[in-house]
Amino acid sequence: MSSELQKRIITSIFLLSLLTLMFMYTFILIVSLMILGTIVWIEFYALISKILPKKDFKHRVLRFLFKAISLIYLTLLVYLVIVIKLKSPELQMIVVYSILISIMTDVGGLVTGKAFKGKKLTKISPKKTISGSIGSFIFSFFLIPIFIKYLPSYDFFSLLIITLIISLVSQFGDLLISFIKRKAKVKDTSDLLPGHGGVLDRVDGIIFAIPTGFLIFTYL
Repeated sequence: MSSELQKRIITSIFLLSLLTLMFMYTFILIVSLMILGTIVWIEFYALISKILPKKDFKHRVLRFLFKAISLIYLTLLVYLVIVIKLKSPELQMIVVYSILISIMTDVGGLVTGKAFKGKKLTKISPKKTISGSIGSFIFSFFLIPIFIKYLPSYDFFSLLIITLIISLVSQFGDLLISFIKRKAKVKDTSDLLPGHGGVLDRVDGIIFAIPTGFLIFTYL
């Protein structure tokens, strides 16, 4: 086993342990979300700064807009998760489900993409393949038999469609951040997580999957 893979496994175990503790203890959830949200914002703004250097007034305005919009979005997302944790056990299950869909989407893309390879999905992220995208959907579907008993208001077909949409949005989030990294000419958003890159590299799909899951389960 390569040292890089060992780092990736150790970091993954740490992140999953942290995620478990966050949903077991409210204090850990609040503190962790505030820290992670701040790191994600810093990493995102660092990418934008590389793309839009302070050359002229237009770039300065665009940087400010990206800075403000990303800060507002992440603040609202952190607030949403905290409120759900404190006030709604049912919605908490939906948040957990959305996060796990994003994780399984990521794992499925990695496993099937490496196993089957094949045609590239897009030039935005050369390592992503069509087979990996299909595998992302399939792996996310594995969660349905486990969670269907915790979401009694939805039948199997409904959960299938919802899972498909959340997985698709998660993949879109991944591609969006990959596109921004490509424009910034960097491989990772930072080197904070050994074997994984930055925090934003790991939550790029999750930060879009959570609000998508919340909106679908709440209003549709």
